[in-house]
Amino acid sequence: MAVQSIGVFDSGVGGLSVLREVRALLPAQSVIYFGDQAHVPYGARSLEEVRSFSHSVVNFLLGQGAGMIVVACNTASAAALHSLREAFPRVPFVGMEPAVKPAAEQTRSGVVGVLATVATFQGALYASVVERFAHGVTLLQNPCPGLVSQIEKGDLEGAETRKILERALHPMLEKGIDTVVLGCTHYPFVIPLIEEITGPDVRVIDPAPAVARQTRHVLQANALVSEDSLPVEPRFYTSGSPQSFSALIQQLLGETHPVHQATWQSDGSVLAMD
Repeated sequence: MAVQSIGVFDSGVGGLSVLREVRALLPAQSVIYFGDQAHVPYGARSLEEVRSFSHSVVNFLLGQGAGMIVVACNTASAAALHSLREAFPRVPFVGMEPAVKPAAEQTRSGVVGVLATVATFQGALYASVVERFAHGVTLLQNPCPGLVSQIEKGDLEGAETRKILERALHPMLEKGIDTVVLGCTHYPFVIPLIEEITGPDVRVIDPAPAVARQTRHVLQANALVSEDSLPVEPRFYTSGSPQSFSALIQQLLGETHPVHQATWQSDGSVLAMD
């Protein structure tokens, strides 16, 4: 019988924005989530380091019973998606791609803001998307330094979080953006604050719903869709504090779930502790 679990991973809680949409479309699908909070944020690290982390995390998720992997992290997708597909040719992967294409199609002013990490902007994946889809569109980029860390603290609307977003968005607004692309899975959790700063005339594009639809498509194509009808509780692991991660799940998703401890070993592998 085909393994039916979806493995989802991110450097921390950002991938929960993708998990939320996947579960809305596929409530009966078994999901295993890993937040690598021991190494958060990925966005400030080298692509080589993130690639190494990603390969180890995928090995861990496959060992826990995942049959496909959602790389719910823009930085990890930029750094590792190509090499992961090469290293695990029998495993279906879905990754994150900055939503430049829909932004370019929908913008009226021709000026689009992109909020993403430094590593995402440096990756070949982003460069490829820009080359293919951003003709005739001005892209204004900002890495929002410190924003992922604020969201990992659960600070979604405090003074420092607001300051980071205002520093990024005010210059973009002055140059006429009418669309903002969220190129980091953490950022959907501050959409209300982004919309407060930009006002109602600026469209904010969250890629998570499109990623969820692609996940469903890949499951169907690989005959991995669960035939059960009852919702299945996801299983959560973190390399950080399970208690802190559980509290963030409650804050961000409005749900209560146990979180299991996983630790990095000296050989670079990940081991579940319970």
